[in-house]
Amino acid sequence: MTFEEFSGQDNAAATGDRMQSAGTALEELLVSAKKQDCLTVGVYESAQVMNVDPDSVAFCVLATDEEYECDIALQIHFTLIQAFCFDNDINMVRVNDIERLADIVGCDQDEEPKDVHCILVTSPSADSWKDSALQRLGLFCEESRNVYEWVPAITLPER
Repeated sequence: MTFEEFSGQDNAAATGDRMQSAGTALEELLVSAKKQDCLTVGVYESAQVMNVDPDSVAFCVLATDEEYECDIALQIHFTLIQAFCFDNDINMVRVNDIERLADIVGCDQDEEPKDVHCILVTSPSADSWKDSALQRLGLFCEESRNVYEWVPAITLPER
């Protein structure tokens, strides 16, 4: 085994650990934000919040799966949301498990299922709440940008 092969294995393991840690942090953030009524769920709802009060957006989650990969309208919305987030220094991640994400943010049984393709974590004021999961995700996004991964993908932990 060469040094490059050995260090490549360590790097792959470290990347997997980072992604798993980020997935756990994302789940913690979403649960915490939901309890504090700081979640905006849905592409159109998120666009409205971004248009009306962009300073309240603290984090963005974009979700898709194989069923929606060819949905041109959704991809256009994603492009516009990503541009908005880049322009306003908002960290964002992609998640490829819509069902798991829907389980986390959930909805009442009497409600119709929510569109979880875009989820915003908002804060009513800049110092209203500090969440360690939000800080960990911010660090994860910053590290990802340092290796030119602008919208990093996260795998959510299974239950």
